[in-house]
Amino acid sequence: MVWKIAYRLLGNEADAADCFQDAFLAAVKMSRREKIRNVPALMVRLATTRAIDRLRQRTRENRAKQMSEYPPATHDRQTPVQMAQQQEMLEALRIALGRLPETQSEAFCLKHFQDMSQKQIGQAMGITANAAGVLVHRARIRLEEILTPSLENLTEVR
Repeated sequence: MVWKIAYRLLGNEADAADCFQDAFLAAVKMSRREKIRNVPALMVRLATTRAIDRLRQRTRENRAKQMSEYPPATHDRQTPVQMAQQQEMLEALRIALGRLPETQSEAFCLKHFQDMSQKQIGQAMGITANAAGVLVHRARIRLEEILTPSLENLTEVR
C-alpha cells in the first residue's frame, strides 16, 4: 500500500523507494513516542505526505526528471502523440500538486488516488469530514487554475 501510494504520486522508482523508507522510519519514530491506534491510516498519511514533500523538493530544485517509468493508463489504440500528451499531463499534475498547500494536496491525493471518503480522509488527517471536503474542494479549484493553461497548450497541439 505504501509503495503504491509513493509510486503513483512520484512516478519514479528511486523516489518512491526513498519515500517508502522515510514513511516507515517516521512510523517507527512515532511508535516510540506514542501508541499508534490505526497503523494503516498512519502509513497512508505518512506515504502521502512524504511523496508530496518530495514533489515539492523536485519543483524547488527545478529538476527535470524522466517520468517514463510511470506506466500510463493506456489503451492499445493510443497513438504515440496521445501517450506523450498523457505523460505531459501527469507531469503537470505532479508539479501542480507540489504547489498546493500541504493539507490541500494531501486531502486531494487521499481522495483521488486512494479513493478515500471524506470521513476516512478526516480520520487520517485528524480533522472533521467537513473540513476534509473543504480541503479537497479548494485543491480542485486551485489545480484547475494551475492546470488550465497546460491543458489548453496540449489541446492546441492537436
